[in-house]
Amino acid sequence: QVQVVESGGGFVQSGGSLRLSCSASGSIFSHNAMGWYRQAPGKQREFVASIPPGGIENYADSTKSRFTISRDNAKNTVYLQINSLKPEDTAVYYCNSRPYGLYSWGKGTLVTVSS
Repeated sequence: QVQVVESGGGFVQSGGSLRLSCSASGSIFSHNAMGWYRQAPGKQREFVASIPPGGIENYADSTKSRFTISRDNAKNTVYLQINSLKPEDTAVYYCNSRPYGLYSWGKGTLVTVSS
């Protein structure tokens, strides 16, 4: 079963930046849109951003001004650059296909933003 492994999270102060990475196994990566999702404490998992194999990225309204998604098909890796971090960005960040479901959910990577 194809899997993903997220990394790059951490503890940062408000206004800081992070670059998250997601490495995917298998041979389906380059043929499918990939997405980032996040789950804040006590809330449901929500869509953050997605990127097709070759095309225009898509962002949630709450993230489009500060988040940038990119991918490297040669490395089976998708990235999420987050700038001007806010406390409300605190969450576990996950990647999967978009729509999700082609990969088993990974453990995610925790982003904690202090005010």
